[in-house]
Amino acid sequence: MEADTLAAVQQVDFSLLALFLRATLTVKIVMLLLILASFWSWSIIIQKYLDLRRARAEAADFDEEFWSGEPLDVVYDRFGPDPHGGAARVFAAGMAEWQRSHRQSGGLIAGTQSRIERAMNVAIGRESEDIGRGLSFLATVGSISPFVGLFGTVWGIKNAFEEIALQQSTNLAVVAPGIAEALLATGLGLLAAIPAVIFYNKFSQETDALVGRYEGFADEFSMILSRQLDGGGT
Repeated sequence: MEADTLAAVQQVDFSLLALFLRATLTVKIVMLLLILASFWSWSIIIQKYLDLRRARAEAADFDEEFWSGEPLDVVYDRFGPDPHGGAARVFAAGMAEWQRSHRQSGGLIAGTQSRIERAMNVAIGRESEDIGRGLSFLATVGSISPFVGLFGTVWGIKNAFEEIALQQSTNLAVVAPGIAEALLATGLGLLAAIPAVIFYNKFSQETDALVGRYEGFADEFSMILSRQLDGGGT
């Protein structure tokens, strides 16, 4: 009897494709959603890695240009009003407001310092939103994918028990395929969730560090302009 059972089990195809094809419609939908979420997560992960690497390189290049000792107007003319790189855009926002605050007589409009700081804060907010785009999806995938996979597993096991009841047999050849199909959904849920959680934490830290770098530059730039205001008068 045991030999017949083992022979029957060995004839069952347990490949991933076969498990998917034998699954019920509900479990198939769950698996497809998890596979799609996993591919989408990896596309975001790759794109975010490239974006953050480029942003760090641009910030380093800008720091080298800004602290080269050249006048601020010369640096601003070199980068232009819409430069590449977050730090350069924060600088451009501050310089644009600085230039707009000059009267034709050469003096400065009252409240220049606060307007420059607000302009840079707005620019920092835009950069933070831009570099943080996609992280919420990774967080969502990381938090709900295991539960979606578990739902597929519960549903698959329910169908496996229904099959046992219909055939009135607890034979391993009857039980094993249904259980394997059900557990595949949990495996796909973990496959989608684990990389999403790991890279979400990594990119969140790098994003916070980059935004902190922009904020630090804005503070230093504000102090430079403050010294010019105090020295030149208004």
